[in-house]
Amino acid sequence: MAQLSERVLNMATSATLAMAAKARELRAEGKDIIGLSLGEPDFDTPDFIKNAAIQAINDNYNSYTPVDGYVELKDAIITKFKRDNNLIYKRPQIVVSTGAKQSLANIAAVLLNKGDEVILPCPYWVSYSDIVKLNEGIPVEVKTSIDNDFKLTPEQLEAAITPKTKMIWYSSPCNPSGSVYSKTELRALADVLQNYPNIIVVSDEIYEHINFIGGHQSMAQFEDMYDRTVTVNGVSKAFAMTGWRIGYIGAPEDIARACNKMQGQITSGANCIAQRAVITALTESPSSVQYMIDEFKVRRELILKLLGEIEGFQTNVPEGAFYVFPNISYFFDKTLKGQHIENATDFSLYLLEHANVATVTGIAFGNPDCIRISYAASQEQIIEAIKRIKEAVS
Repeated sequence: MAQLSERVLNMATSATLAMAAKARELRAEGKDIIGLSLGEPDFDTPDFIKNAAIQAINDNYNSYTPVDGYVELKDAIITKFKRDNNLIYKRPQIVVSTGAKQSLANIAAVLLNKGDEVILPCPYWVSYSDIVKLNEGIPVEVKTSIDNDFKLTPEQLEAAITPKTKMIWYSSPCNPSGSVYSKTELRALADVLQNYPNIIVVSDEIYEHINFIGGHQSMAQFEDMYDRTVTVNGVSKAFAMTGWRIGYIGAPEDIARACNKMQGQITSGANCIAQRAVITALTESPSSVQYMIDEFKVRRELILKLLGEIEGFQTNVPEGAFYVFPNISYFFDKTLKGQHIENATDFSLYLLEHANVATVTGIAFGNPDCIRISYAASQEQIIEAIKRIKEAVS
């Protein structure tokens, strides 16, 4: 038997991927499982993007790519940042990676030393904590409340900062809560950070366009935060391109240069065909994928209405992404069909077994009172899934 490293032995398995794998196993056994666990749009990649990929194949793009991305793609990203976010970046500040997850891993690897602290407003995306730990950092979880739409307050941020604080990571729109920070709310957090000039902000904006209130806001828009903010984005969610694996950052040049160096030793450049397709995706107006956002909004209203009819599910109204994050602590210390429910993991597994619906425990996102339900599924599937859940807990 191989003697595995403490690094991998101490690492948690991604809860979202684990639940998706479990759902696939049960389907293979013949069970009718409705999967509401993965954060993946159920739409096809738009034809104009696919056609660009086909053209790239016919144009014989098949060689290694520059580590930090094709120049043409970097220029498209620069144009996108200016058009959508009013952020001005130059080519040396852009690094293209194999998905936004690699972008985040690069950031942690080049900035964290052993014992450095990273503030994570809870709930946070499932991989943040382990990426920080993998790079010998210490995640500092700050619990937020459903009553405040799961948003970090300036007072909470101030209280969490210590001499060891190196970064704060957050996503807006948020996975898993769907929360969206307004310009006023971001400015209030930035005001706190003015007293701590060495803290770097990592703003994960992968769900930027799946926003039901309009006016997406970036921390880097503030002049006094621009040089200390890394903006992370990609095409997985808005363009239904999860499997194409392209993410990118806009960052202070020294951080971007370090990420380029790190990536050069780990994976080198991202896939050549995917990069050529993303040039086309980012060059088009975001209105080209508005039909997806419109449908997600309809589904949001549907799932909130149906969940509101189930006793014990406390929900707020998510303003972006495609998740609801209900508080289900009502069911703790109760017994359902002979199964004792102690926490969100028990409840999520109970729904998988007794309702044939796959969700994800909130414990994986730093909130033990909630579960994440994705509504990146058809309206028919949503109706059937919530019907099953209602029957299973009645």
